[in-house]
Amino acid sequence: MTVRAMAEEINEGSVPSYYREVYEAVCCPNDERVLGEVFQRLLESTKLSKAIQTQIAQHVDAGADGSLSKLSLYKALALIAAAQQGKQPGPKVLENYIKEFPKPQLGEPSELRALRMQEAEQDVLTLSLNLDRLLNRDAVKVELIPEKKGLFLKHVEYQVTTLRYKMSVYRRYSDFDVFHEILLQKFAYRVVPSLPPKRMLKGVLTSVSERDFIEARRRALGRFLNLVAQHPFFSEDELVKTFFTFSGSDVQIRLRDGYKKTGDEFMTNKNATLAKEYLPADIQAQFSVSRELIKNIHNSFCKLRERAERIAERSKGNASDLLMFGRELSTLSSDTSSLPSLASSQSTWSRLCQSLKSLSVEFAVLSDKAAQQCRREEDDVVERLNLFLDLLQSYRDLCERHEKGVLHEHQRALYKYSVMKRQMMSTTVQPKEHASMEQLESRIVQQETAIQIMELRNYFSLFCLHQETQLIFTYLPITSHILGAFVNSQVQGHREMGAVWNELQPKLSCLFVENNGLKPALE
Repeated sequence: MTVRAMAEEINEGSVPSYYREVYEAVCCPNDERVLGEVFQRLLESTKLSKAIQTQIAQHVDAGADGSLSKLSLYKALALIAAAQQGKQPGPKVLENYIKEFPKPQLGEPSELRALRMQEAEQDVLTLSLNLDRLLNRDAVKVELIPEKKGLFLKHVEYQVTTLRYKMSVYRRYSDFDVFHEILLQKFAYRVVPSLPPKRMLKGVLTSVSERDFIEARRRALGRFLNLVAQHPFFSEDELVKTFFTFSGSDVQIRLRDGYKKTGDEFMTNKNATLAKEYLPADIQAQFSVSRELIKNIHNSFCKLRERAERIAERSKGNASDLLMFGRELSTLSSDTSSLPSLASSQSTWSRLCQSLKSLSVEFAVLSDKAAQQCRREEDDVVERLNLFLDLLQSYRDLCERHEKGVLHEHQRALYKYSVMKRQMMSTTVQPKEHASMEQLESRIVQQETAIQIMELRNYFSLFCLHQETQLIFTYLPITSHILGAFVNSQVQGHREMGAVWNELQPKLSCLFVENNGLKPALE
């Protein structure tokens, strides 16, 4: 039985729920793979002979690193069940299980989680992801649904559609605002992208129209949601699922209530209080080096975006100029003024006018091609640059939150604690009332507890920073996507416009009359 055939059967729902439960128990928590070492432990837990285990491993489709996909694991489970029934594991034996796959004897799925615990503890700080996996987590579209009252646009609503949940919901900007606020509260130690401004800043109206501003904001909201939906931790959170799926009118209340029930990530992450144990000894040095490198990358990509925007703007200007050029030809050809008697040939001018009118249509086509070129440059190049820059800026914001937030609060708590200790020593030298002494001792104990929690939060902040730094480097190969899109847009644009110019060239022959002594300079 081929993997494709098995995939078809799986898609039809023939796989037992036990298979899915085993997969959930042994798959890597950060992506959809089953690590090679975990699968090896699963095989060893079957108590089958080494030879049979080897045969099963040979018949599953493991990746280059030994990891298994969900389908490969399902195939392996069927082969294990067959071997436990005394059958020889191989592709042929699977053909007997087209309608129903056998259940392997592996025990309770919850007990199988222990098979990946050792690996998880070793790699808890590492994100086992690549760019394709991140981009394929979800794709979000944000479309504008304006509500007009009178002559002016009073407010807008957005239709948010997710590929993952296969549904659409409607959101106002205020919904985005509350979502962003709670996301930042819950994941203060993660890269939370910024929201675009709600209103135009002073002076913006002089450079862009309100329509352009609203379109730019729609694009920015789309980038924000895509970065959130593709984030390895945000994407699995109930808060994000609520925003993408809840269709009621009180989504803001639902978001706030959900956060109140769970608290921030420090309260819910199982590694929060153990973060110090996982961090490398030179974490501060690594952080400083990574921060400086990402700062330089951010600066360079800002310059790349500036150039890409200018290129797109030139394409837009080219489209406008070509259109106006064609219109002027059309205006010239439509001039009905009578020719003076000194004109050499009225018939020649009449033929020229007819030719100019037909040529104006070709320039309109050229203008349309240039406008398409501009849209490709904006959508495929500038927009991807903006996405990556939004992420890079979010990382820089995170670094500032870490230094000005967690570290600063920790230092303030230590200072407050030292002041209390000095007061304690002072009261010991100069005894005061017993009640005030007890109050001070109680405050000192409370402050010690607060400092301990802040220290844990500080280490957890560094823990998250380390993971978010990996996330930035995982996104770096998007550079090749951007360059590929840029080159393809230029190749396609020049090809399409070249084709129109080539079609236009022979049509110029009608503008030249042999008996006037002029020849077309087309070669």
